[in-house]
Amino acid sequence: MMVPRLRLALLLVALAAGVAVATVLAAETWGGVVPCALCLVERWPYRITVVLGIAGAVLPRHLARLTAGLMVLVLLAGAGIGFVHVGVEHKYWPSPLPQCAAPNLAGLSIADRLARMPDKPAKPCDEPTYLINGLPLSFAAMNMLYGFALAAALSTFLWQTRRTAP
Repeated sequence: MMVPRLRLALLLVALAAGVAVATVLAAETWGGVVPCALCLVERWPYRITVVLGIAGAVLPRHLARLTAGLMVLVLLAGAGIGFVHVGVEHKYWPSPLPQCAAPNLAGLSIADRLARMPDKPAKPCDEPTYLINGLPLSFAAMNMLYGFALAAALSTFLWQTRRTAP
């Protein structure tokens, strides 16, 4: 039988990941925030964390601890994506996603150019979006810090609750 503390930790981290996704969806819906392509990619680790957390809460203890370890890796990957996005925002490097670059329309007719235009304009990946005015942390920077914090909290919990059996 699984230790209730492990089950609770998995569910709390899954809930925290769900709050991250809900926050950006609320910012889009009620705040008028338009996400860029990298912003959309940054959500996937949180979605995966929610699924892993719920699955881990019903698995036997040894599999639940393995699932928690996978959650740490997924959260670190999400924080890494946030790091890349922060670098793109500060123009340290170009975005790795082709959707973030302006389309090459040179040599095309007006009709071809119009046909390649998106239905809805996209936000460039190198323009930071801020949730709180006056706070110099973009959504990408907050995502990076939040992902690292959740990964650190869960790995600390796993380290402190490890078995010391021979």
